[in-house]
Amino acid sequence: MAEKNYILGLDVGNTVIKAVLFDTAGRQVAQHAIDGHSTFPQPGYVERDLEELWKNGCEAIRQLLMKSSVDPRNIVAVGCAGHGNGLYLLDKRQQPLIGIQSLDSRAADMAAELDRQSGALLQARCLQRPWPAQTPSLLAWVKRHAPDLYAQIGTVLFCKDFVNFRLTDCLANDISDLSGAGLLALPQARLDRELLSLYGLEDAFPLFPRRVESADIVGRVTRKASGLTGLSEGTPVIGGFFDVVSSAMGSGVINAGEASIIAGTWSINQVFADKPVISPDVFMVTTFGLDRYVNIESSATSAANLEWYVHRVRADHGGHAFERCNELVGSVTPRADDPFFHPFIFGSRLGAEFRGGFYGLAGWHGEGHMLRALFEGVCFEHRRHIGVLREAGLPVESAVMSGGGSRSQHWPQIMADVLEIPLRVAEARETGALGAAIGAAVAVGLYPDYEAAVAAMTRVASAYRPDARQVPHYQRRYGLYTQLTDQLRGFWSALRLQQ
Repeated sequence: MAEKNYILGLDVGNTVIKAVLFDTAGRQVAQHAIDGHSTFPQPGYVERDLEELWKNGCEAIRQLLMKSSVDPRNIVAVGCAGHGNGLYLLDKRQQPLIGIQSLDSRAADMAAELDRQSGALLQARCLQRPWPAQTPSLLAWVKRHAPDLYAQIGTVLFCKDFVNFRLTDCLANDISDLSGAGLLALPQARLDRELLSLYGLEDAFPLFPRRVESADIVGRVTRKASGLTGLSEGTPVIGGFFDVVSSAMGSGVINAGEASIIAGTWSINQVFADKPVISPDVFMVTTFGLDRYVNIESSATSAANLEWYVHRVRADHGGHAFERCNELVGSVTPRADDPFFHPFIFGSRLGAEFRGGFYGLAGWHGEGHMLRALFEGVCFEHRRHIGVLREAGLPVESAVMSGGGSRSQHWPQIMADVLEIPLRVAEARETGALGAAIGAAVAVGLYPDYEAAVAAMTRVASAYRPDARQVPHYQRRYGLYTQLTDQLRGFWSALRLQQ
């Protein structure tokens, strides 16, 4: 009897790294997650220790193998997904220099300057304008404000590239991360000095390693990495994915015209297509293979707000904190006088000066009302993003929802009511890791293409339709929400000037 094969998917977020083992049908066998630490050296700075990231990755894989009792020799491939953008730098001896996360806003002024100088030209070449946590904007910031650090750079990586490097000793950037960072001319998927010069980075071309497609095998697990992780030496490792792409695939989205909504750290709203949409209003376009494009509207305004609330406001690190928050949301009946919440604790793409806040609180409101306002505010930002995609000519008539917000008993229904579209929720909880595993399965020939792999390895858990009784309520509240946002912009700008 033939031994069963497995695929390891890794998902590296802004803090947590997850190791998830799947069988070839996409069913989760075991998983282990380790929560790392972000550091905040100054207001607007969000960094991580790369050695801690690697240590946590090794431990997550070791614990996963112990839980599963699977023979590592039966793990046929490894796929890794990671948060996009930010800035992960190695020195000329391939040692870590700095890890800047995608929640960082230190380059806000630099991005604004680049946008004034070259925004239209960049939009025409890479279908993206500069923004604060974008990789080239951060690299340009380092070049100007930390020249000693810039002089030490040997390699520019993305989050998951660093994990791949430590697993294989091979340096590579995959095209989904590069294009998602505005570093590839599209649709050619080419990195060149002319594009870099628009960011003032023409000298940075040698800092980027070889470019690969997401499902290319970039290397194999080394003897050293095998000893640290428990993986079998020689196991193939693929280039991997910008996590928004892998999360969409892991939720079952792969064909042109299909939409994915991810309520995670970022508000991700995306439509797959066989060609990129050309619109100055759409945030970014990424590619992960020939004629495979994802048109994306996103910002750091989603479920990270609930994590902030639980850890910073409730100061609750217990295992049931999120369940309790969901119970409180369910205890409240929506009313016209409910408070509002702006989910801008990490700023907004509309302006780094944007701030979060609760508004319209009254003495009869309790924590349930505040949490429901938080859930609604996140959904309102998803609605704004969906509106941009629609205006660019991308129909969004239904979508698959994934990410931490999809696990709530209430958030998907609120989302369906606010967006006024049917939603399906993916069965897989770890869609980012599953999407990476899908790419790895294609790479080693378990499936002939992405379509076959997604069809075989993903399933739908539940479905939601808009509640006709609530749709008018949310239409009114969304109008008030956008009005309040516009009225507060001057206040937020004045507040930022005080920093």
